[in-house]
Parts: sequence; structure tokens; C-alpha cells
Amino acid sequence: MIRVFFISYLFFLLLNARENPFFPSDGERDMLVTSNEKRESEPLKRATISLPPQARVLQKVTVEFKNLDGSIESKSIELDNAVDLHLPLFISQSYAQQESNMQPQTKVSTQKTTQKKESYKNIASIKHLSLSSMGKNLKLTTTDEAIRDFLLVNPHRVVIDFKKDTDIKSHVKKIPDNIFKEVRIGNHDGYYRVVLELDGLYRYGLKKIPGGYLLELK
Repeated sequence: MIRVFFISYLFFLLLNARENPFFPSDGERDMLVTSNEKRESEPLKRATISLPPQARVLQKVTVEFKNLDGSIESKSIELDNAVDLHLPLFISQSYAQQESNMQPQTKVSTQKTTQKKESYKNIASIKHLSLSSMGKNLKLTTTDEAIRDFLLVNPHRVVIDFKKDTDIKSHVKKIPDNIFKEVRIGNHDGYYRVVLELDGLYRYGLKKIPGGYLLELK
């Protein structure tokens, strides 16, 4: 009787034994193990962002970054600053600037820096009209009356018509490294037309000044 009981108990243990003791049973859960693999990123030197031609005011700068645990966060700084569409924006890290700010200032320079005064530069001339540019301004020196002006797009152009019967020939001139990148002048019945091709998107204003007109881009 004891032998029969022992054989039955041994058979019961064999039925409940694992097929492979090195793998967890169905009731156990696997534990996730973090990999020790390190992904080294290149140190930030300088990154550049170019603005679209219609950009005028920088409202906010947002930086998105990854934490040690892999989560993503972002920080923003509110701004309200005018920007020049011709200049890119930079983001960089530098210890030199921090160190210079921490060091006590021992010498104050009293030398006056001479700034180069910007002046109007002639970019095109015909018999009845002279064009001079300075930054976003264009001076049109003429005694003729401007009878209409308007803006065209693709590409961005300012068109000004001057009242005069004249025999001038068509005139085309490209202006390198200038906001007013090309000047085209053509003769029409009772007036001549000045077309100013711009290097980006602008609003403009035209006003009468002594000796002619002043075109201002905004």
C-alpha cells in the first residue's frame, strides 16, 4: 500500500515539472533590462536657421531637447524683435563668453570707434532720372511727375510710371549685392516706366521729396 502511494506521488511531481527550468513559467513575467549601449551625439558648435523672405519680427524661440531618461522636453523664450531677412539666425554654446562675463573688468577703453557712415550710391541713370540706393531706401532724382505706382509679385517688383514724352531706349541693369537687384526702364506712350525687382518680399512707401521721390521698403 505504501509502495502504491509513493509511486502515485512521484507521478504527480513529474506531471507538474517544467519542461525547461531555465525559462519562466506562464505565471511569471519577464523583467525589462536596459541596454548599456551609448549613443554619443556630436557637441553643438553652431546651427543656422535661414528665415523666409516675408519674416520681419521674431516672436518666439523654442528649443527641444532630450533628457537622460530619453524623454523629450522643450523650452521657449518670448521675443518681439525685428529681424533682417538677409541674415541667418544662429544657435551655439560657448564657454568663452561665460568666462569673460565672470572675470572682473580691469580696463575700460575710452577710444571712440569710428563707424562708417552709410550714404546713397548711384545704381542706374538715364537722361531724365537718376537712381541711388542706401539699404532699403531708393532715391529717385527727377523733375518728372510720378503718375502711378504699384507692386507686382513672382518676382517681387515695384513699378513706377513717370509722365513724360521721351525717346529713351529700354534700359536693363542688374545690381549685385543690392536689395534692388535689377532695374528695368521702358518707354511708353506719354510716360516711361521704372521696374525695380527686389531680393525678397517687402511692403513699400513712395513719397515726394525735394528733387524727386523717395522709395522706402518695409
